[in-house]
Amino acid sequence: MTHPLMAVLADRHGLPTVDATTIEALLAPAPGEAEPVLLFFSGDPATRAEALDVAVVLPEILAAFQRRLRGAVIDRAAEAALSSRFHVAVLPSLVVTRGAETLAVLPKIRDWSEYMATIEAALAPDAPTLATGERPRVAFTTSRGATNGEAWA
Repeated sequence: MTHPLMAVLADRHGLPTVDATTIEALLAPAPGEAEPVLLFFSGDPATRAEALDVAVVLPEILAAFQRRLRGAVIDRAAEAALSSRFHVAVLPSLVVTRGAETLAVLPKIRDWSEYMATIEAALAPDAPTLATGERPRVAFTTSRGATNGEAWA
């Protein structure tokens, strides 16, 4: 069953839900439509509470980039099949694409300024695409300050 907040994305905001069979049609814009797309990989809102937080900010992000960015929700049943194609390693994630190319991946909930800066940079005409096999980099820190494999002093 779909969470009511997730249903609002389609019902109130008109965001399509796409899967592996419909993603290509979405990525090819109709005349007059923006080419970049913001894809929402939600995961299960029952086990990933941040999915609902991202669902709340998604329409606001799209409103902030009026006519420069289209949005869509990836069908939960298709997330596993599409995640590697779009460099998604963590759910929920927002993915900025231009055509079939992934420009940015924003995992989990982020600060508003980070959404704005990252998406603005991705919308630049010369924005680089993520290389095949490249994943977002995440630094893990501990309460002692060690990061990614550093030895604790």
